[in-house]
Amino acid sequence: MAVKYNQWRAMWAITKASIKGIFRSPSAVVFSLAFPLIFILVFGFIGGRGGSVRVGVDKSSDTANPVYKALQAGKGLRLITDVPQAQMEDDLRKGRITAILKIEDSHMAPPAPQYAIHVKTSTASGDNTGIVFNLLGSSINKANDAQFPRPSVARIVPEVVPGRAYKTIDFILPGQLGFSLLSAAVFGTAFLFFSLRQTLVLKRFFATPINRTYIILGEAFSRLLFQSFGSVIIIGIGHFLFGFTLINGFVTFLEMILLCLFGLIVFMGFGFIVSGIAKAESTIPPLANIITLPQFLLAGTFFSVDVFPSWLQPFCKILPLTYLNDALRKIAFEGLHLWDVGPQLLVLTIWGVIVYAAAVKVFKWE
Repeated sequence: MAVKYNQWRAMWAITKASIKGIFRSPSAVVFSLAFPLIFILVFGFIGGRGGSVRVGVDKSSDTANPVYKALQAGKGLRLITDVPQAQMEDDLRKGRITAILKIEDSHMAPPAPQYAIHVKTSTASGDNTGIVFNLLGSSINKANDAQFPRPSVARIVPEVVPGRAYKTIDFILPGQLGFSLLSAAVFGTAFLFFSLRQTLVLKRFFATPINRTYIILGEAFSRLLFQSFGSVIIIGIGHFLFGFTLINGFVTFLEMILLCLFGLIVFMGFGFIVSGIAKAESTIPPLANIITLPQFLLAGTFFSVDVFPSWLQPFCKILPLTYLNDALRKIAFEGLHLWDVGPQLLVLTIWGVIVYAAAVKVFKWE
C-alpha cells in the first residue's frame, strides 16, 4: 500500500536544513545579530540622543513677545505648536517632548520682568532639561539686549511633573530590531532563493512530490525561527544590561516578538523581488541596498524622523520600517498593545500586499 507523501514533514526538513545554513553563514549572523548588538552596546554606553530638543508651546501662550521670537529664531529648540494640549501633556510624561512652555504677561511693574515663562518638565525629560533652560536664558538675554531697558524681560518659572525616564536604549533598541529584521529579510531571502535557483536546487525540489508552497513555507519558517532567536537576544541584552523598558514585562516582550515576526514577513517580500529581478549574484547587493539603505537612514533607526528637514519627513513617513520602529517603541515604552498600534499595522499590511503582489510577478523558480 502506497504511503501518502507528507508535505509537512518535507517542509520541516527544509526548515531545519535552512536554519543550519543560516547559522553557518557569516553574513547572516553579522547583519542579523552582530551589527545590531554592536550599535546597542555603543549607544547604551555613550548615552544621549542626538537631534534638536522638542518643546511644546502651551495653547494659551503669548507668542507675540520678543522672547518667543528669539526662541523661534534659534536652532536649539524645536517648538511644537500643532499638537492638542492633552496630547502635549501626555507626550511630556512619556518623554516624547522635553518641556512645555507657557509665556504670559507677569502683570508686574518695572523693574520686575514683563513676562513669566512657565517651564513644565517631567522626570522623563532627562538631560535635555538643562539644554532647554540654557537656551531659554540665552533667548532672554538676546531680548534684553535688543529692546528692553529693564534688567530682564522675562523670568523663568520651573515646574516638574511625574514621568517615566526615557533612556537612550529605549529609542535605539527598537531601531536596531528593525535594522536586523530588514537586513535579514531582504539580503537573506534574495541571496538564498537566487542561489537555490542558480544551483538548480529548486529544480531538484520539483522532481520530488513536495508542493511549491511548502518550499516557500519551509524557508520562511527558518527565517522566522532564526530572527526570533536574534530578537530575544537583542531585547534580553538591552533589558538586563542597559535597562531597556519593557513596561508590561513579559507581555510586552511577547508582543514585541510577534510584531517583529510580522515585520519580517512583510520585509521578506522585498527579498523575493530582489531575487526575482537579479540577473547575477553580484547585482543583489546594489538592488538590496536601494531598498534597505534609505530605510536604515530615514526610518527612525538611529535618529528620530523629527530631526530631518520638513521637506524630507513626508518621505520618511511612507517607509515601512518607520511604522515598525514606531510600533515597537509604543509597545515597549508607552505600554500600548498590538491592538493599539492598528495604524502602524495597517500601513505594514498595505506594504505587504503591494510587495507580495510585485514579488509574484517577478519571482522565478528556474
